Amino acid sequence: MEDYAKLAEQALNSAKDKGATYADIRVEEIEEENLSVKSGAVELIEKSTDFGFGIRVIANGAWGFAACADLNAENIEKTSRLAIEIAKASAKVKNQDVVLSSVLKAVDSYKTPINTDPFSIPLKEKLDYLLLLDGLMNKVSGINVTEAFMNFIRRNKSFANTEGSIISQLIIQSGAGISATAMKSHREMGTRSYPNSSGQHQTKGYELIHELDFEINAQRIAEEAMALLSAKECPSGKTTIILDGPQLSLQIHESIGHPLELDRVFGAERNFSGTSFATRDKLNKLKYGSKLINVVVDSTCPFGLGTFGYDDEGVNATRSFLIKDGILTGYLTSREMGYLVGMSSNSCMRASNWANLPLIRMTNINLLSGDKTLEEMISEVDDGIYMQTVRTWSIDDNRENFQMGCEMGREIKNGKLGEMIKSPSYSGNTVEFWNSCDAIANEKYWEIWGTPNCGKGQPGQNMPTSQGCAPARFRDVKVGN
Repeated sequence: MEDYAKLAEQALNSAKDKGATYADIRVEEIEEENLSVKSGAVELIEKSTDFGFGIRVIANGAWGFAACADLNAENIEKTSRLAIEIAKASAKVKNQDVVLSSVLKAVDSYKTPINTDPFSIPLKEKLDYLLLLDGLMNKVSGINVTEAFMNFIRRNKSFANTEGSIISQLIIQSGAGISATAMKSHREMGTRSYPNSSGQHQTKGYELIHELDFEINAQRIAEEAMALLSAKECPSGKTTIILDGPQLSLQIHESIGHPLELDRVFGAERNFSGTSFATRDKLNKLKYGSKLINVVVDSTCPFGLGTFGYDDEGVNATRSFLIKDGILTGYLTSREMGYLVGMSSNSCMRASNWANLPLIRMTNINLLSGDKTLEEMISEVDDGIYMQTVRTWSIDDNRENFQMGCEMGREIKNGKLGEMIKSPSYSGNTVEFWNSCDAIANEKYWEIWGTPNCGKGQPGQNMPTSQGCAPARFRDVKVGN
């Protein structure tokens, strides 16, 4: 990207000369490494590098976007011209002119703070560690399948626009996880994962791998997988449930994060993945949850996959409330959508790579902690289930009714954890569910959980997001079939 500044200036000037009232350019280089082992053998070694640029313009009051994998002066002109042509064609069917909310000009840089560059660690060292973990799980007799993986992503991004912003960012993401499966038959099996079914992913360096204590937990999860084969079935009916952090993270993602994307509220996702019940007439009125429910969208939160200096339209990282004391108070916005509802952008415009338009995406959607210990929450339950680790999920197109399944549960009887439960599940209505929350664990239990591949858009984009939370308790929830 040595000549980036000169080429970016050329791109923006070219777009203005061709009739753009606004233009921006993103240049991005993405380096990725994916490693996995399965049942004692290396299964995947994958390394890739991707590079290119995208130009976004407003002309005749409409958006145009074009991208190219070869950054040079000639392609800058071609891509700029194509973006303008697309904008002018789009303008013929627009409902109204695109207007952007104001944002401060930024000339700045940002870099993920890390201790150890994961790309500096020798491949052999990484694979040897994965095989070590695989071997620890396989020490448990009866285990059929064991898996361990790592992945690392480095995004070197540059952004400039016609409002004078020039921003460079280096984002580093690391992730890893292990799992063990025991089978009696194809229909009867037990799987336990650690730290979650998709692992744990954060904006950290290789230090994350050591922080996750895999060696301490590898044999335990294999033993739990075996125990699930003889565990009791999940009861059916209504009861009190406590969700662990990983499962609650998914609940936040599906029933708070997605329905509060403002483009979805306006119907932009209708044909692909649905709309939202949380319509604009409910803003500052809807009792989304109990008074304990305070949720923020926060791209400044340390270690989240949605943590950065600036989003992909140059808005600086921010923190704002979505739900405050149980009341819906905000949405995930962009400069365009924010203008339509009289809000500022809360830095949620993100693209999966240089070849895609930015969309309104979750950054870090965080449920603020409460004041209980996990032990206190359990001790106050006469009859219930403690549910752990994401297994399955389903939610309707309007984000109202859902069903969730977990890998493992534990009975709660008279304030104490009891027998193991296989494949526990629960279901409900989003608003009723969040209003049934009567306890949230304190800061000691709070952690930010990474979701590495949230899908959205047409054409589809996968985006890393995070949800921060501590375990929480919900009363009178339907469980089982």
